[in-house]
Amino acid sequence: MNFNLVTEYPFWFIIFCLILGIGYAFILYYKETRNEYPAWLKWVMAIFRTLVITIIAFLLLNPLLKTISRYTEKPIIIFAQDNSRSIVTVKDSNYYQGQYLQGLNDFLNKLESSYSVRKYLFGDKVTDEFSIDFNDNQTDISLFMDEITGRYSHRNVGALVLSSDGIFNRGINPLYSSANYNFPVYTIALGDTNIQKDVILNKVNYNRIAYRGNEFPIEVIVNGNKCNGLTNKLTISKNGKTLYSKNITFHSGNHFETIQLHLEAKETGLQRYRVRLSALPDEITLSNNVQDIFIDVLEGRQKILILANSPYPDNSALKQAIQSNRNYEVDDFIISDFNRQISAYNLIILHGLPSAKNNIKTLLEKIPEENIPVLFIISSQTKLSLFNNQRAGLSISGNKIIYNEALPLINNEFTLFSLSEKTQRAVQFFPPLISPYGDYRIQPSASSLFYQKIGSVETNEPLVLFNQTLDSKTGIIIGEGIWKWRMTNFAKEGNFEAFNEICNKTIQFLSLKVDKSFFRVFCKNDFNANEDIEFDAEVYNESYELINEPEVTLTITNSEGKKFPYTFNKTSNAYYLNAGSLPVDNYKYSARVQLGNKILTDNGEFTVSALNIEKTNTIADHNLLYNLALKRGGEMVYPDQLDDLLEIIKTREDIKTISYTQKRFTEILNIPLLLILILALLSAEWFIRKRAGGY
Repeated sequence: MNFNLVTEYPFWFIIFCLILGIGYAFILYYKETRNEYPAWLKWVMAIFRTLVITIIAFLLLNPLLKTISRYTEKPIIIFAQDNSRSIVTVKDSNYYQGQYLQGLNDFLNKLESSYSVRKYLFGDKVTDEFSIDFNDNQTDISLFMDEITGRYSHRNVGALVLSSDGIFNRGINPLYSSANYNFPVYTIALGDTNIQKDVILNKVNYNRIAYRGNEFPIEVIVNGNKCNGLTNKLTISKNGKTLYSKNITFHSGNHFETIQLHLEAKETGLQRYRVRLSALPDEITLSNNVQDIFIDVLEGRQKILILANSPYPDNSALKQAIQSNRNYEVDDFIISDFNRQISAYNLIILHGLPSAKNNIKTLLEKIPEENIPVLFIISSQTKLSLFNNQRAGLSISGNKIIYNEALPLINNEFTLFSLSEKTQRAVQFFPPLISPYGDYRIQPSASSLFYQKIGSVETNEPLVLFNQTLDSKTGIIIGEGIWKWRMTNFAKEGNFEAFNEICNKTIQFLSLKVDKSFFRVFCKNDFNANEDIEFDAEVYNESYELINEPEVTLTITNSEGKKFPYTFNKTSNAYYLNAGSLPVDNYKYSARVQLGNKILTDNGEFTVSALNIEKTNTIADHNLLYNLALKRGGEMVYPDQLDDLLEIIKTREDIKTISYTQKRFTEILNIPLLLILILALLSAEWFIRKRAGGY
């Protein structure tokens, strides 16, 4: 490490600092007549004073300490192991759970002797906890690719070694995810590419919501590999009673057949149906022959009305997001074409209304009479003076309202409902809305989901706001252009999940009737087998204020009557519980809290549905692994060629240690030792003067 001093002024200015120090000491000690010191003592004290004044004067030149350090970084080898179930859903499952893991461990130990090795597992998620159990229910290779792109940007990555069967059922094609890699990719081809005799319940398509008294459709896709001429039986049952059956004859070695049927929804609540294919002799696996589906049978569907001042893409984006939830039925109109009764709707969305052209006075008077919640979307067409009269929880005023771009900024204190972590991450990339700039006045009963971020400036002005009183609910999106959020969500994630979640939770909160109970528990009614079961709870006192002093307990009961007790954690003013993952089943829950002398309870039910994606395709895709390695300058090998792969990596000349040079500038004024030195010199001088009889 090298050190140098640099200043903003020419270095010879130090001479002036020294002259100043000498002059000060000369005046102090050689012009002083009140005290007589021995000559040698005067010289010692003068030197101390000269050094102190010189150092202080030198600091006025704002000197910097320049350090140059050099360090080396060994090449990083990233190893990624596919941890999904499809790896062991083959005849060689014992090999992969035993001999392969031993060989892999030896290979990684040899790698670590020469390189810096980073190990990861991928499947449902990406983790660096390297404990292989081949138990993940999905495979998302692109998620891992994106993860290491962010983690190892501008690092000395020598190579990526990817061990997988090439089967992915989530995310985008890894060939596209790896397009920006500047290091080679090597692949270890696992699994079996041979087609074995297997009857596969490939997919069951169904609506998660049905309505009592109606028939609901089910579509079953069956695949038979090497089953030519054989016959199989498809059955659908409920509580052990067969509701539907059909014989299927396979006419080829790779037979696909789609069976469409309808069942009647006779009972309300969560209903469990089992779809099963009978077993064939010598079938490779029976785990993909059965699937349970859960359907929530409701009394009726909620109706949502979208009214717009004029055509705008926001309306279509909202409609598509709401229709992704089968629990809602959506009608949309331009206000000039609307001639229906609003009493038939559970929620009204007003885009750009009221406006100068359409003040909709009569409609706005009927809405509170019918006690219908409203979601206002403020656009450049909205007449703000008319909007301010609605007492929606917000008023916007100003001499001359202008519109600017406002990015969404999540309010971490928002408690009316919660967004998943994935959605919160997606919101960070959403583009701005065109929002009015003015004097915002927010009622105390209102709460902001998103604040406005203007450029890089974070504000407390709301962008998405909700107002809830004892009698009504109102939502406000303060800006137009939410259709861009939907497009950005798809561009970044390949789906609309984040946008749909924001819209549907907004609609769900507003459309539900105001619950005036003092104890509430919130939970989804359907979870996948790889999801954590999460609950939120709220407790209100007699003044209808949120409190969280009393303890809230919850008991989950499965279909066999087994109970699982839990206790909620307290948040800022409510409660939260993560019950972890549970086996596939239909569950009921009962929550309890003691408020004063009263015992309050809330009950509900939910299902945990199986993820059979990893079992529907057991044929390894080595072609994908070969192309991935070929395009990224690597090679594909098999599990028995790990020693060959080690030699290939070691012989590459571009995988080598890199030396870095780093320059750093530090203000000398911030060095503590310099202050200590000044204080030490002044203290020594003061002590000598006192000992010599000075003052």
